Amino acid sequence: MRWRKPSHWFLAATLCFVAITAAVAWRTGGDLVAPANQNIGPPPCDLPFESFTLPSDSGSAIATWYLPKAPEGVAATVVLLHPLRGSRRSMLERATLFHRAGYAVVLIDLQAHGESPGQYLTAGFLERKDVEAAVTFAREIDPGHRIAVVGRSLGGAAALLASPLPIDALVLESVYPTIEEAVSNRLRIRLGALSALASPLLLWQFRLRLGIAPAQLRPIERLALIDHPVLIMGGDIDRHTTLPETLRLFDAARDPKTLAIFPGAVHIDLLAFDPTRYEREVLGFLERNLVAGLRID
Repeated sequence: MRWRKPSHWFLAATLCFVAITAAVAWRTGGDLVAPANQNIGPPPCDLPFESFTLPSDSGSAIATWYLPKAPEGVAATVVLLHPLRGSRRSMLERATLFHRAGYAVVLIDLQAHGESPGQYLTAGFLERKDVEAAVTFAREIDPGHRIAVVGRSLGGAAALLASPLPIDALVLESVYPTIEEAVSNRLRIRLGALSALASPLLLWQFRLRLGIAPAQLRPIERLALIDHPVLIMGGDIDRHTTLPETLRLFDAARDPKTLAIFPGAVHIDLLAFDPTRYEREVLGFLERNLVAGLRID
């Protein structure tokens, strides 16, 4: 009977490995969807920010800053959407840039981020409702304005999942095409070849924890529904949203569309990485597609 003992040990070791892997994956999944709330504090006092709280169909009360355009500005508004675990404060440099260029600006904390309550982060599924709330607010507070949305990473994914939106232009920065790729890329960075085992365990939790199927988190599928101009940007060495994935997003978009790849950029704030290039690409895109023909107020 001795020959059976090694097989028993092997089976026990295998079951132990599976149990430990499942437990680690469950703990990791919980960390990934845990809320990212934080105290944001007051807006900067050197610009005329106004504070609001917006109702959202996500179930949250969305903390919002609104920056009116300067008297000499244009009749256009930019809605800013932050990345995962960010907040409206992380978009302040963009707000200053766009305000200086003549735009009104709306900044929000997506649900379960910053000062907007929420039970879970949902990779854009609930956050898309917050995007809709922000666009509705921009329309109501400045009825005659054209509107652009600028979304970083999660913010851009949420904007796509909410699309088609009643806006006039869309800027997407480092946005994942599908949740499967987003999870796989991030696990590959941390686990290497073991990511092939861990990725299905994490994706399975979206349905179990959140009641969301991975098929509902594929922003790339919404691009074909958008008929307004789109600017798609990314870094050429980004390992979270790879260059081939960014190029697939661009291929999936309808005309008119623009592509801007930042050489040497990883999954990073592209404005901070190359301010000159960012301003040229984004302000030029908005000037061509949002402002052209508008009367200066």
